[in-house]
Amino acid sequence: MKVIETDIPGLLILEPKVFPDARGYFFESYSERDFNQQLGPIHFVQDNESMSRRGVIRGLHFQRPPFTQTKLVRCVLGTVLDVAVDIRRGSPTFGQHVAVELSADNHRQFFISKGFAHGFAVLSDVAVFQYKCDEFYHPEADGGIRLDDPALHIDWRMPLKEAILSEKDTRHPLLQDFDSPFFWEA
Repeated sequence: MKVIETDIPGLLILEPKVFPDARGYFFESYSERDFNQQLGPIHFVQDNESMSRRGVIRGLHFQRPPFTQTKLVRCVLGTVLDVAVDIRRGSPTFGQHVAVELSADNHRQFFISKGFAHGFAVLSDVAVFQYKCDEFYHPEADGGIRLDDPALHIDWRMPLKEAILSEKDTRHPLLQDFDSPFFWEA
């Protein structure tokens, strides 16, 4: 597994070693041993999967303390633009984001530490998205910020007026109105 650092500490792109042959391909999508050797020990407790169609944007979501989540995400069918926004108060990159294209073809994964809001936009006709979390989902800890916040400068690669959003995702606060429960630790 190749680990690629991004411009924001806590966000990493992972590229597995893929072994193609005449039958197709094989790769290890997750190895606890390799993961812990390269990124440190994280115990994932829940795997999630969603299926969405072109034009859907999900996000920007997070879980509030004490139920914060580290995530390892990937797209196993289709293509998504995956985005993580730094919402750690005091962070030199607060309000900045990293966007990475994840697809069934490139096999990339995106590692997202605690303290980031996360979302993705579906760029293909259909996308199946999977993510591992190191904390169980707690509905009472659910939080989010507006994915269309102009201060974030996110290019979702589609017109937002045509995006398919959940009602909940349209009601999240703007970053400037958000009192983040996360703190940056140098």
